[in-house]
Amino acid sequence: MSLYNIANKNLTALTPTTFAAEGLQERQDLQEALKGCIDAIAPDCLVISEEFSDWEDSRRRIDLLAIDRNANLVVIELKRDDVGAHMELQALRYAAMISTMTFEKACDYFEQYIEKEGLDIVARQEILDFVDLDEGSLDDFGNDVRIVLASADFGKELTTSVLWLRDKGIDISCVRLAPYRYKDDVLINAEQIIPVPEIEEYQVRFREKRSEQRKAQVGTKDYSKFEYRGQLYNKRNLALVLMTD
Repeated sequence: MSLYNIANKNLTALTPTTFAAEGLQERQDLQEALKGCIDAIAPDCLVISEEFSDWEDSRRRIDLLAIDRNANLVVIELKRDDVGAHMELQALRYAAMISTMTFEKACDYFEQYIEKEGLDIVARQEILDFVDLDEGSLDDFGNDVRIVLASADFGKELTTSVLWLRDKGIDISCVRLAPYRYKDDVLINAEQIIPVPEIEEYQVRFREKRSEQRKAQVGTKDYSKFEYRGQLYNKRNLALVLMTD
């Protein structure tokens, strides 16, 4: 993809660059900028923790931990280049490790984040308002975990793995962060490449249809039992017994 500046009826191509070439660091620059504008890579999400690492026997850290409007936890992993070839596996570990997080624990982590960032909000109420839950429906919090991978580029091995995971029902997406230079500024084109937004709704409907078909097929199986000589058999096994008698 090429980006252009238009001025005075003329188009000027923006020059592709890299975060490294521009001296932009992964954590100090990219992560700091994105957490304040998370909609760029994860629309309708609320960041509740940064560099999350509250678990035993592991020094691993989630770059950004968020929740979405459906009260799902969202693991967000960032890379400024395509060196992170196994970032999807890393994110899957994180998703599994936080999958049992309760609403109360999420509030505690968000409170710590608020204090660190110097924000003037109340953690518990902010989350409740964001996900439109009340105190009586907290069991609906964190029933699923989403994954968002954001990087300057993605290798074929990673994208193949992500597509397979999505086919298996894992909510994981890839957002390409392509930097460009224009005069003295560095611009970033944030583009979701998996799933392609235009076909995401179709893929969801397709998976739902396939799931319904599988359920219907299971429902048509005959699990009736028949007694013969004091033993219970299904139709198939009974037929084999009768044939050998």
